[in-house]
Amino acid sequence: MYAKPDSTTLKARVAKAGDAMDAALKSLSYGMSDDERRMSAVGLQGMRGANDPGRPDLTPDIAPLPESAQRVPNEVALGRPSRQEAEAAVRTLLRWAGDDPTREGLIETPARVVKAYEQIFGGYRADADALLERVFEEVEGYSDAVLVRDIPFYSHCEHHMVPFMGLAHIAYYPTKGVVGLSKLARVVDAFARRLQTQETMTAQIADTIESILQPRGCAVMIEAEHLCMAMRGVQKAGVSTITTQFRGVYKNDASEQVRFLTFVRNQKG
Repeated sequence: MYAKPDSTTLKARVAKAGDAMDAALKSLSYGMSDDERRMSAVGLQGMRGANDPGRPDLTPDIAPLPESAQRVPNEVALGRPSRQEAEAAVRTLLRWAGDDPTREGLIETPARVVKAYEQIFGGYRADADALLERVFEEVEGYSDAVLVRDIPFYSHCEHHMVPFMGLAHIAYYPTKGVVGLSKLARVVDAFARRLQTQETMTAQIADTIESILQPRGCAVMIEAEHLCMAMRGVQKAGVSTITTQFRGVYKNDASEQVRFLTFVRNQKG
């Protein structure tokens, strides 16, 4: 049988090992600058105390969250690929799918796809905030709700890069004036023409209207069919997904929500 270790002896050995580590690092520090020595000392303390929950100064750094308020993503760190690189990527996908990108019907496909992507994903180059900056104040004192419904849009699911499409309905209570009706449709397009989730897109539209127009309230409703659900996976066509965002009086007053939904649904009958 093994003898039970003596805890005092173990502590002494651990302390001795720690002293030996300190001595080793000090011997390596000769020739270092003062800054390098300080960094070495910090590194040693981090190694020795990494398992000590009582050391708040050793808590590992946590990566910051993405800037959710930023409506246009930053450029890719390595820069935007060239058109030639994008076309080469399409050829790679064609080969991966099992076809020959050099055959007659596919020779021009990479160029056509890249050109189509410029339009389909043009929302990355759109400034949604700027679209709402011009407000018409001469509206004869109008202060009731403004509703634009059945705004068609086409977007792409960011998970599978497969289209989803549907209708957006937007209402707001103006304070400083009203915005051109077509501008609301353009805001929808600015966010739809990006890789998206329907939930994010709904919130982005509401955020933009709320921050730029500063209305007493705004409501956004999107209903869409996702081809990533119809063409692949569960393969259920004709299924609609509805998302909403209510701000201001629409959020605080249930009767305003009912009024908004009634206006949207009345035209369905």
